[in-house]
Amino acid sequence: MAATVALVGPAAAVRAAAAVFTNPLAEQRADPHIYRHSDGYYYFTATVPEYDRIVLRRATTLQGLATATEQVIWRRHSAGEMGAHIWAPEIHFIDDRWYVYFAAGRAEDVWAIRPYVLESSAANPLDGPWVERGQLQPARSSFSLDATTFVHDGQRFLAWAEYAGSNSNIYLARAVNPWTYAGPPTLIATPTYAWETRGYRVNEGPAVLIRNGRVFLTYSASATDASYAIGLLTAAGSDLLDPASWSKRATPVLASDSRTGQWGPGHNSFTVAEDGTDVIVYHSRNYERYLGNGYDPLTDPNRRTRLQRVYWNADGTPNFGVPVPDGVTPVRLRAHDLPDRYLRHWEFRVRLEPNVTNLADSQFRIVAGLADPSAISLESTNYPGYYLRHRDHQVWVERDDGSTLFRQDATFGRRAGLADASKVSLESVNFPGQYVRHRDGLLYLEAVPDAAGRASATFALD
Repeated sequence: MAATVALVGPAAAVRAAAAVFTNPLAEQRADPHIYRHSDGYYYFTATVPEYDRIVLRRATTLQGLATATEQVIWRRHSAGEMGAHIWAPEIHFIDDRWYVYFAAGRAEDVWAIRPYVLESSAANPLDGPWVERGQLQPARSSFSLDATTFVHDGQRFLAWAEYAGSNSNIYLARAVNPWTYAGPPTLIATPTYAWETRGYRVNEGPAVLIRNGRVFLTYSASATDASYAIGLLTAAGSDLLDPASWSKRATPVLASDSRTGQWGPGHNSFTVAEDGTDVIVYHSRNYERYLGNGYDPLTDPNRRTRLQRVYWNADGTPNFGVPVPDGVTPVRLRAHDLPDRYLRHWEFRVRLEPNVTNLADSQFRIVAGLADPSAISLESTNYPGYYLRHRDHQVWVERDDGSTLFRQDATFGRRAGLADASKVSLESVNFPGQYVRHRDGLLYLEAVPDAAGRASATFALD
């Protein structure tokens, strides 16, 4: 892979305005949860591989969490409840107090997993102290974990995963307070599809994203090895406690991808980046391993916290794309004069289209220019090692063959947008004065002497 490079000059203002992440955010941190608070800080907690404590860090930017000092805010008990398997902490701020939801077993029975709650009135939750509110009430009588909370239409809800028979299901209840719910829980998801039942029959790790009045709930499925994947429930009715209000997508929305080198993406949360865009926070491994033959994913510490932007389809549903490669997160190039349309590759020819539901076709990593490190090249997200290049004045996405000609064809000078200096235009390094521009829905390398041409050669980095 080529080294990454930042934009400079007028185009840098566009990239700087958008949130930039470098993955992974944190090594050996699973089940990540990030909360953006009104005090200007992001708070990050996650499962540690020793399963013995709850940690917390904070920073004023998402990327700043990568190097922020980590504080232990609570440790497991030496006996009895909350004495083993400290899993999947989440931090929330409710009614002027901090709450941490987490799962734990008993010291004498490590698989007696239940959801528990901590509370703190401290202004800075890293300082504590923390009060143990105990198990989620009414207490659960079977293996249950991954409690989360959210508000919809003025009502707070609690959601969690719980085993019934051989299935791990997702339940929802109306909250009385942050650790107590009312009425019988509603079963809203159970594993039924093949991709939800690999290794184990699992729906777990609920996380809620509410946008434009619609409620979406992601969850994780199958064993926590490379089979792990993220699914999506959508609430169509106003009564979230009516199981009929929920529909499940038949395929995962984020799954292992050998092309990007990410395996077992799962147990996600959501936050909002500094630029106001939605972000999914999840973990994955960078190698492929499966349960069995002496391998137990629960003893493998190498799940890593990752960040990537959530995009939105024309129908109002979220689009997560693929788990992006390690390194700086990719961008999309949106046409200045047709702002609903993006560059994407189709059968490796580059074109301009609206509503690109196969999101990764329209995502590119900005890297150091293959022929000139002071310029840039654009590497495909779902075809690593393939780059945007011109050939016979047409623009393609093709594999770097190592030739001087390819590297020149795939290298562009970054310029202030010809039609809008806050955006960007891409000038060929081996055909100076010619720019990447769209025409009749396809991309070409051409001179752009008039205003219409300059507009067609100007792009926003999204």
